[in-house]
Order: sequence, then C-alpha cells, then structure tokens
Amino acid sequence: MAVTSRRGTLIRAMPWVFVLIWSTGFVVARFGMPYAPPLTFLSIRYALSLVCFLAWIRLARVDWPSDPVQWGHLAVVGVLIHAGYLGGVWSAVKAGIGAGTVALLVGLQPVLTALWSSWIGARGQAVPPARAPTSQWLGLALGLLGITLVVWHKLGGGEITPSNLALAVIALLSITIGTLYQKRFVAACDVRTASAIQLSAALIVSLPLAMLETEPVVWRPPMVGALAWSVLVLTLGGSSLLYLLIQRGAATAVTSLMYLVPPCTAALAWLLFDESFTGSMALGMLLTAIAVAMVVRAPVR
Repeated sequence: MAVTSRRGTLIRAMPWVFVLIWSTGFVVARFGMPYAPPLTFLSIRYALSLVCFLAWIRLARVDWPSDPVQWGHLAVVGVLIHAGYLGGVWSAVKAGIGAGTVALLVGLQPVLTALWSSWIGARGQAVPPARAPTSQWLGLALGLLGITLVVWHKLGGGEITPSNLALAVIALLSITIGTLYQKRFVAACDVRTASAIQLSAALIVSLPLAMLETEPVVWRPPMVGALAWSVLVLTLGGSSLLYLLIQRGAATAVTSLMYLVPPCTAALAWLLFDESFTGSMALGMLLTAIAVAMVVRAPVR
C-alpha cells in the first residue's frame, strides 16, 4: 500500500514537473545567448537531440510512421514548432527581450488557438462554424489588458523594441499555426519517431540560416550547460514526460497548468537574472492566466 501511495503521488506530481521543465526553456535561452547566435545554438541542439532520439528509437525498436504523407505533415509541424517557434523565441531573447516577457507573449497561443477553432470550425463539416461565446471575447480582452500591464513600462526602458517584439510575434504565430496544423493533419504516432522527423525538418531549415550568422560560439561552462539542459532535459526529458502523461491520461492536467508557465518563468528570471518583476507585472500575468483559462475552457455554442 505504501508503494502504491508513493507511486500515485509521483504520478500526480508529474504535470507540475513538466510545467517547471517547460518554464526553464525561456531561462535557458538567457544562459546560452551570450555565448552563441540563436540559430547556431538551436541547430546544434536539434542535431544532438536527433542523435539521441535515433539511438532511443533503435534500442526500443519503435516503428516509424508507414504513411509518407504523415512524414510530410510531421515535417511541417517541425518547421513551425521547432524552427519557427524556438527560433523566434531565442532570437527575441538575443535581441534583448526578457525571458518572462517573451514567455507571456507566446503564452497567448492557447487563446489564439481556441478563438480560431471557434471562429472557423473544422473544414468539411456540414454545420456552419461555431461562434465564439461571450466569455472567450472577455478572455481575449482580459489577456490584452494583462499583457499591456506587463509590457507598458518596458516600452520606454529599451527592453522591448520593434524588432524583438516582431520576433516574439513570429514565435507566437508559429506555435499557434503549428498546433492547429498538427491537430488537423497529424495522425497519432509514437512521440519518439514524431520528434525525430520534426527535429530533422527543423535542422534542415535552421542550419542554412545559422551558417549566415557571423558570431562565433564560445564554449564556456554556461554555454555547455545550456546546451546539455536543452537536449537532455527540455527535448528528451520533456518529451518523455509528456509521453508518460499522455499514456496515463494526464494531458488535461498539463494543459491546465500551462497557465502557470509565464509567472513561473518570470520568477525564475527574476531570481537568476534580476529581471524586473513589479506589482503591475504580477497583476498582468494573473489577468493573462485567467484570460487563457476563460478562453480555453469556454464551451463553443
């Protein structure tokens, strides 16, 4: 009974651990960016992660997707979610935006996804697209208010510029479109083979762009640590943990706890990098978390 109780406690804690791991992704960007250009760092990360996944797939004897069309769909998702999303986030951090700020901006992805699904609906259905309920519109307005509270005082301080804000928006649009595309076109398959295909596509797109970067890679302990954390913890550990959560039916818990990623990232950035974390920022992040919850959980009429 004691062993069963401990196992149950560990399973209940897994979604929280996953969200904490996800939050560190933005912080790791702050650690790695002083020592490498963003696309070069990410290309190295993709290559090392791909090697690890291929070894894992071979040892586990996992079957690859049998449909060539699914390979193409997974490649598109890899370009959007890895090359587009991570490339935008890391480039924005390199351009000076704070980890907490960029986490908040791209944290609006569930809002855009839910609203798009409500407005457009699924293609091929005989019924007209569903309208977004009032609570979703209120959630969107509340989210914009929360972001305004966080971002407003940073506009005049030099942290947010048109260029790094544009990079953050590119990351937001990439993760949103990638998520919608995956829901519509990607069939269920093993997460390890799916990750390998997605990473391969992201590497093919990112590597030529990385070769245009002129800043050298400085192999110092923070750089090595950031790269090791990105590969072993974020890519392999995060994917494995998500796989286990889905297998145990805890994916809904992860979705709910994702609302905590921006404030968790802001707290880590405040502790590690002394990024500003004022009362208005805390209020703005709280409002944004509530907004995401309202939009995602609102029923569609």
